[in-house]
Amino acid sequence: MSTGTIISGVLAPHPPHLVYAENAPQNEPKAECGWETLRWGYERCRKNVLAKKPDVFIVHSPHWKTVVGHHVLGIPRCDGLSVDPIFPNLFRYKYGFDVDLELAECLYDGLKAAGILTKMMRNPGFRVDYGTIASCHLINPEWNIPIVGISSNASHYYFSNEVGDEEMIALGEATRNAVEKSGRRACLLASCSLSHRHFTVESAIPEDMSQEHIYHHGQYLWDMRVLGLMREGKCAQLMAEMPDFVEQANSETKEGCLTWLMSALGVPDYPAEVHGYGSVIGTGNAVVEWDPENAKATA
Repeated sequence: MSTGTIISGVLAPHPPHLVYAENAPQNEPKAECGWETLRWGYERCRKNVLAKKPDVFIVHSPHWKTVVGHHVLGIPRCDGLSVDPIFPNLFRYKYGFDVDLELAECLYDGLKAAGILTKMMRNPGFRVDYGTIASCHLINPEWNIPIVGISSNASHYYFSNEVGDEEMIALGEATRNAVEKSGRRACLLASCSLSHRHFTVESAIPEDMSQEHIYHHGQYLWDMRVLGLMREGKCAQLMAEMPDFVEQANSETKEGCLTWLMSALGVPDYPAEVHGYGSVIGTGNAVVEWDPENAKATA
């Protein structure tokens, strides 16, 4: 078997509003329009990623929360209805997809070997979280490529943001090792927003973009700071500043998705491509792509 590789990594935010505005056939509610900057950014990113012909998407979602250990999706097929707990009026999505069980088992074995507490999710009736579904839909709406899902075990962040990041760095390294052992061409999805302080009251028309803006200027400045470091290829500095970003912008990166991605990519020192940035109910969201193969070719 040839050595596997991570062909791309994507910061892939999961606001259900984007699936709603896209009028995906799997989603019951329908919209007039909305959040085009982010949706068109996803379209550009999707084109790049799918052109690389990935064998699998590995997604780390903040909405599959586990208190004890990192769980790995371990059933061959997932079918069901996902309803967003906050926005059931926007997201009632009928999903169906295959899981790369061989890679999932390889990741599970690698986590155990590294001394990381882990468990396989083998419940055939498990309902997949909307973060996993939204990010995977937006990057590959055909659902013709299997996925591997990883839970957000953010318990280490109870000690401190620094301790939490150390755990996610170890998870990222184990993920990279599993991909290499599997022989797969994998695309990694970090399913999270950037700044995450949001409105508590929805506008009468959810897709009314005259009502959409970042929650406050301080969040926006932090988002621009983070995106600037990504565009400059300064991910080591981004990792060092992540605890402050979490504290000061109430960032969803506290669930570990972005730190996991940076670690799995080997902490990129090459520029990322920011395909789009925009606000959803006051939160800051960006679609960002790292292309390690292109970075090597142009080095």
